[in-house]
Amino acid sequence: MKIEITKEWCVQMARLESDDEIGVGLLASELEFSGEPASHRSIPKGEEPNIAFGRLVRLMRRNHGYSIEKLAEDASIDVAELLDIEEDAHYRPDVRTIYQLANVFGLPRTNLLKIAGLIEAQNDVLYEEAVRFAARSEPVAELTAQERAALEAFVAVLSRE
Repeated sequence: MKIEITKEWCVQMARLESDDEIGVGLLASELEFSGEPASHRSIPKGEEPNIAFGRLVRLMRRNHGYSIEKLAEDASIDVAELLDIEEDAHYRPDVRTIYQLANVFGLPRTNLLKIAGLIEAQNDVLYEEAVRFAARSEPVAELTAQERAALEAFVAVLSRE
């Protein structure tokens, strides 16, 4: 006996389970399956991960001398959301969060909404510059003494059984 699990069956089962979040910010109703391995799928331009937005927030925060906690406090947003913005390229922040960050950093709200993936850019210039920025903003410097100490302390906790 051969059991065949189709795309339609998987989507239907996910919808029956609930419309709660699954995975990294995906709703069951947003699931898409294709026969291609994930590494061979292209992401439509309107749905690309907002890597540039997360990196922009991180660099602006560091440039202004903010800790994550201090920026979250000054912007009146949740620390967990700020961590999601900086660390999860697929995270889509609330519009309110974008407005709060725009106010703190003195940046145009509309352009932040565009690079966060909440509204579509009318031209490709902002998109191309965001991709270029994301590629150039990846740090290659060695860890600072503070970063190394934090990493070693966390690894020690992780290594406990």
